[in-house]
Amino acid sequence: MPQAADMPDLRRVGANPDYWYPVALSREVRRGRAHATAFGGERIVLFRGASGAVHALEDRCAHRQVPLSMGVVEGEALRCCYHAWAYRGDGRISEIPYLAKGDARPPRGVRAFPVREAYGLVFVFPGAPDKAADTTLPRLAAFSSAQYRTMTFCRTVHCHYSFMHENLLDMNHQFLHRGVVGRLHPELLGHTAGPHSVEARYLFSHAGGKRSRSAGLLSGEGLGSGSRDVMTIRTEYPYQTLDLVPENEEQPALRLWTAYVPLGADQRKCRAYGLLMIRKPGVPGVLRLAWPFIRRFTERVFAQDRMAVEAEQRAWDEQGEDRNHEVFPLILNVREVLRSNGVPLRSPAPPCGTAAREGTVPGHSPHHE
Repeated sequence: MPQAADMPDLRRVGANPDYWYPVALSREVRRGRAHATAFGGERIVLFRGASGAVHALEDRCAHRQVPLSMGVVEGEALRCCYHAWAYRGDGRISEIPYLAKGDARPPRGVRAFPVREAYGLVFVFPGAPDKAADTTLPRLAAFSSAQYRTMTFCRTVHCHYSFMHENLLDMNHQFLHRGVVGRLHPELLGHTAGPHSVEARYLFSHAGGKRSRSAGLLSGEGLGSGSRDVMTIRTEYPYQTLDLVPENEEQPALRLWTAYVPLGADQRKCRAYGLLMIRKPGVPGVLRLAWPFIRRFTERVFAQDRMAVEAEQRAWDEQGEDRNHEVFPLILNVREVLRSNGVPLRSPAPPCGTAAREGTVPGHSPHHE
């Protein structure tokens, strides 16, 4: 249905920062190196100290605002590349090398973000720091299970994160993937919705056409056609999961966990992180040999999905509003979950000189207090 006049446009709703969000792969943050990332227009620098611990700071030096990600890691401190101001992992200034003892120093350094490593990812908590301890990381039992092997994905997508949630939940778009998976018939068995989540269960039947050999391995039913698999997809704000259980089996053949992390302040670009946990078949070594082909298959499917959601974003940009005529109740439900759990987007920065005239500080954020 068209956007209701009294309902905010979902594409103008920001991701709620009071959750743990992945902002880098662990392997990207090398010991003794700084790594630039972002959440919702707030630039963040990650650095791994000599101890191996990862720290996350606001990516600007308190001195001249030069990005700290251009700096040098020394021990457990990050030194700005410009005037060599050094910062501890808590954001406090540990040294200004050219100041004499007793000289006046800035009262504080830069904001530090709570940070954790899990599942081969670096998570930060970009919201209120006092909420971090009571907010749990996602629990992914299959990741550490000997029965599964995990494939990690990380791709930039030029769209609002909500388009990604809709794409995965609405399996009626399988026509898009006909050249990769053949003719799939998804039947919605039912769905539930609550204030923070939406879950859908589909019955998938393969009705013919070309089908990738990798798709057969992923579904756990070999290479034949006519299989009937049950797929459960869930948006549990702000993450998504997908479980695929082959016919006549109880355990999922694959489990997918995804998070979509907005990058810019307008949140029209996001970084999609995915952990695809694939159950090992009975024959040892088969999954290892098939791994490159499975990755190629999943990359092809994702590329088609990215093409579609980026086209949706371009239409929104051209029209300046959401003119969707959505008819699927499931998607209307997930839009409400994303809308009600999200936050208003930050207002754009005022033109040069405006802030000074109005008595405000450019770039001021309540998180920096």
